[in-house]
Amino acid sequence: MNQGVAVSIIRLSTNFERFDDVLALILKAFASMDGVIDPPSSANRLNVASLREKARHETGFAALQDGRIVGCVFVLERADDLYVGKLAVEPDRQGSGIGKQLMQAVETLARTRGKAVLELETRIELTANHAVFVRLGFHETERTAHEGYSRPTSITMRKVLS
Repeated sequence: MNQGVAVSIIRLSTNFERFDDVLALILKAFASMDGVIDPPSSANRLNVASLREKARHETGFAALQDGRIVGCVFVLERADDLYVGKLAVEPDRQGSGIGKQLMQAVETLARTRGKAVLELETRIELTANHAVFVRLGFHETERTAHEGYSRPTSITMRKVLS
């Protein structure tokens, strides 16, 4: 991954005024999953109000490049770890290091909160995502099925921070 992309990572708050831009980014980044993953992504159920509520209970980060939101991630603090969700990067900027920079912000947050483990879930069908997370230091810990499915639909991955 190229780390040459200059972005600013900011922390989102509930009074952040650009959740509409964050929503547009997530929907655009997750659009390639439509018709590929089953069940459909929960990203399709998000709206500005639900993102603002998400920011009330989770820590969100956005990557800005020339004032434009080009990436985001949300992190839920749990008893033993941080759960990483809704990592999204502008499709035409994927592979440029923005996701890695967002994940570095997540790792910094984990360390400041005394958490030594990150966990995330990725869909079974998204093999390219699996490879990206492995490169970021994650490893598969289990496969689970969404409610109503008899086959695995998600892979849980964890990273132990050094």
